[in-house]
Amino acid sequence: MASISARRLAKELREIQGEGCPVGISLLKADDFATWWFSIEVMGESLYQNEAYTLQFRFDSQYPISSPAVQFVVTDGKQAPIHPHVYSNGHICASILGNEWSPVLSVVAVCVTLQSMLASCKKKERPTDNDRYVRTAPENPKKVRCHLPKSVSSANSFPDTIPL
Repeated sequence: MASISARRLAKELREIQGEGCPVGISLLKADDFATWWFSIEVMGESLYQNEAYTLQFRFDSQYPISSPAVQFVVTDGKQAPIHPHVYSNGHICASILGNEWSPVLSVVAVCVTLQSMLASCKKKERPTDNDRYVRTAPENPKKVRCHLPKSVSSANSFPDTIPL
């Protein structure tokens, strides 16, 4: 019998293959139920116009009860977007990847949320603690807890992170 994680990922993959992804999002690779890669591009006018980024999703056996580990790929000449919630190592500080994760969220929903996060950005800048974080961060972004600003108006002041 397949695990809950495998059944859920198989269902999501069938939906992506049958219906496709929203505009600006494409599945690059999903050979197994451990790691998937997507390309995301912000459509319309934004600071990230004509820029495409690669997202890596890593799933554990507890998915969808636990969130996937999601980060921007920063190898092979790829860079993470310069954004107040994205570290230069590709780690993303977003509440839906942490304490606001819900099993009803899908991989595509996460991609759309991150696409929207980029589209709404008003200033390209790294989190204020980027250098310190990148020096000390574990490889797995799920091993660090982020504390996001309480309001959108403070989105450019990046909060401290706490190792788990």
